[in-house]
Amino acid sequence: MQKIKNLACLLMFSLVLFSCGEYQKVLNKGTTEEQYKMAVKLYESNKFSKALRLFEKITPTYRGKPQMERIQFMVAQSNFNEKNYSMSGYYFDRFAKNYPKSSKLEEAAFLSAYSYKLASPSFSLDPTDTNKALDAFQSFINTYPDSDKIEEANQHYKELRYKLQKKYFEIAKTYYRTAEYDLRNYKAAIQAFDNLLADFLGSEFKEEALYYRLKAAHDFVLKSYDRRKPERIKDAIDAYDKLKRNYPESQFMEDSNIMLATLQKEQVRIDALIAKQVEVQNSKKK
Repeated sequence: MQKIKNLACLLMFSLVLFSCGEYQKVLNKGTTEEQYKMAVKLYESNKFSKALRLFEKITPTYRGKPQMERIQFMVAQSNFNEKNYSMSGYYFDRFAKNYPKSSKLEEAAFLSAYSYKLASPSFSLDPTDTNKALDAFQSFINTYPDSDKIEEANQHYKELRYKLQKKYFEIAKTYYRTAEYDLRNYKAAIQAFDNLLADFLGSEFKEEALYYRLKAAHDFVLKSYDRRKPERIKDAIDAYDKLKRNYPESQFMEDSNIMLATLQKEQVRIDALIAKQVEVQNSKKK
C-alpha cells in the first residue's frame, strides 16, 4: 500500500514538472498560436496568473484581430480573479470602450465598477478608486436601468457614496479638532463642512455636520480679535439658524442654544464697543 502511495506521489510530481516545463517552453519559445491556445487553456483551468503572462506576450500580435475581443475580456477577468482590482477595473472599462457592440458589454461595465469598488480602500485613505467606482456605477445605472444588476449597482453606489461622505466629514472634524493649535484650521473646518453639505445634499451626516459647522464658527469667534468678530458672529448665528431650521428637534439643540447665548452676549459687547469708538471719533471732530 505504501509503495502505491509513493508511486502515486511520484507520478503527480512528474506531471507537475512536465506541466511546468511545457508552460515555460511555450512561454519562452512557443509560437503565438501555441501561446494563445495555452493561455485560454490555463484561463479555463482557473490558472489566471500563468494565463496573464501569456496574454501579455500575445497581445501586441493579436491587437486589431478578431481574437483580441476575447483576449481583452479574459485579461480583465483574470486580473479580477487574481484580486488585482484596480487593473481589472481598468481593463473592463477599456473593453467596454473598445467593443461597444460586444455581447459582454453590460457585464464588463458592471465588473469595471465593481472592481473599482473592491479596490477602494477604507474611507481614511486615497479616494481615487472610490471616485472611479462611483462614476462607473452611475454610468452603469444610467445606461442599463433595466439590468438585472440594477438593484445591486444601486446598493454599491449608496455604500460608496456613504464612504466618501464619511471621509470628507472626518477631514472636516480633524480640521476642527486641530484648530486649537492652529487657528487657520477653524476656517478650513468651516469650509470643509460647507463643501460636504453642498456636495452631498441629503447627506447622512448633515445634522452632525451642521452642528460641527456651528461649533467651528462659534469657537472661531471666541478666538478672534474684536475687530474681526462682527462678521464672524453673524456667520456663526447663521450656522445656528440653519441647524435649527433643518433639525428643530436636534439632539445637539441644547448645546447649540448655549453657543447661541454666548454669541449673542458677545454681539452685545462688540456692539457697545463699536458704539463707544464711534462716540470717541465724533467727539474728536468737534
